[in-house]
Amino acid sequence: MKRLLSLGLAAGLALTALLTGCADAPEKIRIGEVTRSIFYAPQYVALEKGFFKEEGLDVELTTTWGGDKTMTALLSGGIDVALVGSETSIYVAQQGAADPVITFAQLTQTDGTFLVSRQKVEHFSFDQLKGSVFLGQRKGGMPQMVGEYVLKKHGIDPHNDLQLIQNIEFKNVASAFASGTGEYVQLFEPQASQFEADGIGYVVASFGQESGTVPYTAYMAKQSYLEKQKAAIQKFTNAIYKGQQWVASHSPKETAQVIAPYFQEVSPEILESSVKRYLEQGSYATDPILDESEWNLLQEIMDQAGELKQRVDYAKLVNTTFAKTAKEGK
Repeated sequence: MKRLLSLGLAAGLALTALLTGCADAPEKIRIGEVTRSIFYAPQYVALEKGFFKEEGLDVELTTTWGGDKTMTALLSGGIDVALVGSETSIYVAQQGAADPVITFAQLTQTDGTFLVSRQKVEHFSFDQLKGSVFLGQRKGGMPQMVGEYVLKKHGIDPHNDLQLIQNIEFKNVASAFASGTGEYVQLFEPQASQFEADGIGYVVASFGQESGTVPYTAYMAKQSYLEKQKAAIQKFTNAIYKGQQWVASHSPKETAQVIAPYFQEVSPEILESSVKRYLEQGSYATDPILDESEWNLLQEIMDQAGELKQRVDYAKLVNTTFAKTAKEGK
């Protein structure tokens, strides 16, 4: 009898330990980022500084390489949260999705590309683009739409005043320019800084500064997921906000050192200069709230690019509850 009691007690303690372990186990969230970019520094800071773990989350990050692939992964259940251009949720809505994709946190608030000239230009003006060969980005994506928006703002018709090349895959644009294609190119960091260092090209303008504040890259999830995982999404947003605040309050060098494991092929100097550029032009959002004015500008940019079938109400595709709660520290 004593042996049976001992066995029973042992089994009970083991079960209790198992249940306690399950209760304490961090909740897993799978993120799909549209590309690996210094532009997303606050996300990598949140990972490296343990902000997600502090919130009780186990975050799995995958680079999904492209807006279409990222959204396919989200809609099919391959990932839980997508970090992608805000325009993608509108594209899904335009297709009449039964389970709409909702943006709940903003990461970047300007365009992240720079205009790079093959020749060094002392006094650049956008008029100099007329008649040139311009290596742009993929049609329908935020970089290309913002690029065209900025050109039009300066009185340039991107489809008639210059030779626009936009049929090269995003990941191959920099190498295409380096190999001799185009007189001007639209590039993200660190390629822009690296090209300057190597004498391949020279930054003459910032599309981020020219276009103004826009919800460029944001976190989104299916509405059904947000409804079922409210607590987890709040913890996730809290961690992102911590990452944003950390980047805003630290030097470019400090941020570059923290995110270095994600950019092992980039030199410390180029990494630091890239972060500095984005900080100086306010590209990193300092909180995850996507404002309605930004949403309206996004749709204006899409409309001018011919990619907007009809305007979508801000309240329909944007949920700021999690972002506001994170900022308020509740």
